[in-house]
Amino acid sequence: MSTNKHKLLQTWRWYGPNDPVSLQDVKQAGATGIVSALHHIPHGEVWPLEDIKKRKAIIEAAGLTWAVVESVPVHEAIKTRRAGAEKYIENYNTSLKNLAACGLKTICYNFMPVLDWTRTQLDLIMTDGSKALYFNWIDLAVFDLYIFNRVNAAADYSESILAKAKIRYEAMTAAELDELRINVLMGIPNEKEIEIEALRASIAEYKNIGTEGLKANLTWFLNEIAETCTTHGIKMTIHPDDPPYPILGLPRIASTKEDLLYILNSVDQPFNGICYCTGSLGAGMDNNLVEIFEAVKERVYFLHLRNVTKDEEGNFYEADHLGGDVNMYEVMKVVTAENAKRLTPIPFRPDHGHQMLDDLNKVTNPGYSAIGRLRGLAELRGLEIGVTGNY
Repeated sequence: MSTNKHKLLQTWRWYGPNDPVSLQDVKQAGATGIVSALHHIPHGEVWPLEDIKKRKAIIEAAGLTWAVVESVPVHEAIKTRRAGAEKYIENYNTSLKNLAACGLKTICYNFMPVLDWTRTQLDLIMTDGSKALYFNWIDLAVFDLYIFNRVNAAADYSESILAKAKIRYEAMTAAELDELRINVLMGIPNEKEIEIEALRASIAEYKNIGTEGLKANLTWFLNEIAETCTTHGIKMTIHPDDPPYPILGLPRIASTKEDLLYILNSVDQPFNGICYCTGSLGAGMDNNLVEIFEAVKERVYFLHLRNVTKDEEGNFYEADHLGGDVNMYEVMKVVTAENAKRLTPIPFRPDHGHQMLDDLNKVTNPGYSAIGRLRGLAELRGLEIGVTGNY
């Protein structure tokens, strides 16, 4: 029997009452904690105390606990530090205080410009007939060059990608091009797609800010919320860039081990932590997942465990949780070793499961159908027991 004091905390992302996956489904999947957010509150506005209490009550009435808040979105005014950003900082601090008053103290967020995640296809058919999310550089180039028409976009792609993109574009129908546009601009599940002109304006703004400017703005943001987080015992966990590459002329600052260490050291306080996402980091061609975890493990407060399979061009699809390029066995060993040192277990959730079985006939949030994540949770639960011997 292992000497581990406890297992990882098994959680499940739930988008609220409108989520096609019910809390009863979550209980049957075996999770005990919920990862949720108030998606009906516009970005930048204060999360009202009553709305937080209402969501928490719904979760607890189902016999579950609200374990992690994902996400409290960071308004673009903060990321760009444009005029009026102080108002949004004040609102963010108020939301954090309201969450803490309800006992919610692990907060996930990201600092990706404009788009929270990007995929070019939402229904790549696997060999077993299930469907997965997919990112393909050729399709992104088609969007960038022929739909979005970004100035000087060609400079960001290799000659090989440019040639393939031209051939692919010429063979695509109007319906296929429209579907690609929708996919790239989707943002995050449960939220409206980004408008083309809004994206164009944002890219121009970020061109002036650059990578170093975005880093400085993140440091400013963290300093501005530091007192609130420290006073109320809040842990902030930044989600890595997804994908971990600059795309569409937008900078990336949370894609590598060096990036994450810079973030932790820029505001070297316990509240400033990492959401360790094996899928986002695993999409990086040069990222060593075990090495990254070991470098930042003392500040990892939340885990996203998912897998990806990459090809030589850097295209990737969401693989089975134990079936991609990420060696989840080695990851689980270092994760559970760290968890054994903690007074409270690290929450993790299975992420981006395949759409499969009965879910193929349902409308679901991309990556967040029930059965694929249930399979992932079962596999990860078994892997944890196999690694630790902790039943």
